[in-house]
Amino acid sequence: MAFDAFYMSAVLEEIRHLAAPRVEKIHQPSRDTVILLLRHGEGRAKLLLAANPTAPRLHLTAANPENPAEPPMFCMLLRKHLMGARLSGIAQPPMERCVTFTFDCTDEMGFPVQKKLVCELMGRTCNIYLLSPEGWIIDCLRRIGLDESSRRAALPGLMYQEPEAVAKDDPRGYDFDGWMNLLCSPGSDVLSDRLMDELGGLSPLVCREAALFAAGATDARIEGLGLEETAEKLDLFFREHLNHPKPYYYAQADGTPKQFAFCPIRQYGGCQEAQSFGQLLDMFYTVRDRKDAMRQKGQAVRKTVQNLCTRTQRKLAIQEKELEATFDRERLRQLGDIVTANIHRIVKGQTVLQAEDFYDENMTVIDIPISPILSPQQNAAKFYKDYAKLKNAEKELTRQIALGEEELQYLKSVLEELNRAETEGELEEIRQELQAGGYLKGDGGRKKMKQAKSKPMVFTSTDGYAIYVGRNNRQNDELTFKAARKDDIWLHASKVHGSHVIISCGGTTPPDDTITQAAQLAAYYSETTGGQNIPVDVTNVKQVKKIPSGKPGMVIYHTYRTVIANPYKDIVVDALNAEKKSEE
Repeated sequence: MAFDAFYMSAVLEEIRHLAAPRVEKIHQPSRDTVILLLRHGEGRAKLLLAANPTAPRLHLTAANPENPAEPPMFCMLLRKHLMGARLSGIAQPPMERCVTFTFDCTDEMGFPVQKKLVCELMGRTCNIYLLSPEGWIIDCLRRIGLDESSRRAALPGLMYQEPEAVAKDDPRGYDFDGWMNLLCSPGSDVLSDRLMDELGGLSPLVCREAALFAAGATDARIEGLGLEETAEKLDLFFREHLNHPKPYYYAQADGTPKQFAFCPIRQYGGCQEAQSFGQLLDMFYTVRDRKDAMRQKGQAVRKTVQNLCTRTQRKLAIQEKELEATFDRERLRQLGDIVTANIHRIVKGQTVLQAEDFYDENMTVIDIPISPILSPQQNAAKFYKDYAKLKNAEKELTRQIALGEEELQYLKSVLEELNRAETEGELEEIRQELQAGGYLKGDGGRKKMKQAKSKPMVFTSTDGYAIYVGRNNRQNDELTFKAARKDDIWLHASKVHGSHVIISCGGTTPPDDTITQAAQLAAYYSETTGGQNIPVDVTNVKQVKKIPSGKPGMVIYHTYRTVIANPYKDIVVDALNAEKKSEE
């Protein structure tokens, strides 16, 4: 990705096109993110400012992140000073990922003043400052004490210090002679590295693209190049894309952007152009931010389930070792028989009985340990008692191991659900499922806002058949045993955890294409996601039975056929897009 200074410049141009924007609302959905809702001449726009060290950015956004119930203190401060203010100026230092927004406000006495919101998006030092008309720091998103940085402390009441100027050349000031001097000056022999070392405001991705355009390879070496031709191409590349930037991105197979820049991205084989710079950043970060947020929200539950999995595996290992020890119990019965046959030879106080082992064809004399405080009859009975104890232990351990393996499979299925959860509602359903099973403590009677139950995903095959996919174990049970008809088709990835998939047949036989697409969904929504040639079991719903006293989502079936499917995401993406449009 390439959110560099020149990409930021293109984003700021989009913001400048807003006609006389005024701040209508301010939200802070997360610790590092502030959203200003701006009303302008053509409607409303949302300006997102993300001072996240791992993903710094600012742009116009269409996303609607969930806001906390109580706004943070920094959000309240911004509302106090900037609500109703007009955005009157946008300034960016040369080649720096920093911008100053100037707002026309009124002070406590009603007099007009100008306050500034400074966004510094430079890696680990990301911060957002609210400044007074004189340049004093009213407050900032991330406070930095004098003991942390004497040069650029960030505390209320201190004078704001601008970042140090970039000590590199501005590529916008280069002409043909400038590029020739860059190529002939001492430095790295790799062209992209030379560009990165000498020029400011550019990301490594853009430098590699410039090298690819000018020299034919991202790792091209300057030695051996035609310098004049290379200088001409570098001049053409930067003059074109710095003066007329456009939002380009390289996408993965499922359409999710993996890299973005203000110039074409050809080093990966091809690229696409987005409608706007802000929309491209929305595309790139929205899915990732949602996954990160869900991962954080579900972290406590995930850790609990993982600990339960580890504990169950450890318990199973101990039980299997104990079960293995019961397999030698037959020898105890034999020793009991030998002691019984030699009771007349046992003397009071004896600790070892030497007797012939009539279970050995050679009649070998063996030493049998016996207790001196027990009678001969009691010693014989003890061997039979230990034999019976191990025999009963085998039955109980076999039962306990079966229950433990079932519980382990269930817990692993819950982990798979947590990885697929996309909303707070889905997470809450998983929590409730674990609470009902006794794996999590309840809420202690505390009242919570009632959430509507999430619904299964619905897809439509190319033949027009509705295909339902469960999001969690509860939905899997409801789909299979309540919603589906007995003659509907049921699919599930073979011998792994995954969603129950139902083809609603309506009394007809679905074509092979529909079976294939449903199998692709079953393979995709299972723990085999990303693999190829996944076996998927197919049968009628009436053949699927719930395990008596089994965990949610666990079933058995005996009559079925298996098809091989590749979990291509194309059908998933198309269907989800159609679902979103219908919701809108």
